[in-house]
Amino acid sequence: MTEAIDLDEMNRKVIAEFRSTDGVTEIFAGTPIILVHHIGAKSGIERVAPLVYYAEGDRLFIYASKGGSDENPAWYHNLLAHPETKVELGPDTFPVRAQVLTGAERDEFYLKQAAAQPQFAEYQSKTSRVIPVIELVRI
Repeated sequence: MTEAIDLDEMNRKVIAEFRSTDGVTEIFAGTPIILVHHIGAKSGIERVAPLVYYAEGDRLFIYASKGGSDENPAWYHNLLAHPETKVELGPDTFPVRAQVLTGAERDEFYLKQAAAQPQFAEYQSKTSRVIPVIELVRI
């Protein structure tokens, strides 16, 4: 029998390590991580999610994959309700507006992420939903 992974505890460790090393984490070594702040759509409580991101120039993208689950992650619903937020990237913290991409632009940036991080192709194949792509636009 395997132990269930406590995602909240893992996220707390990743966030603490990220902040103490200006964005480098052992658990995600070599994988670009961004800390996305989000306000609970119902609770109003601020939370932080460590997420894999893709960058192209000054553009930043995150993916509501939830490992290929059939439902979107809670942070995605929170960003829809409160799109103006902030992120931590390396040693920098700055305000952003979360903007969901659609159509060909969504497909283009999902394919780029899947090429950079092949597990994202697997996530999409595991679910019937279209995994949302969110651009974090600096404001």
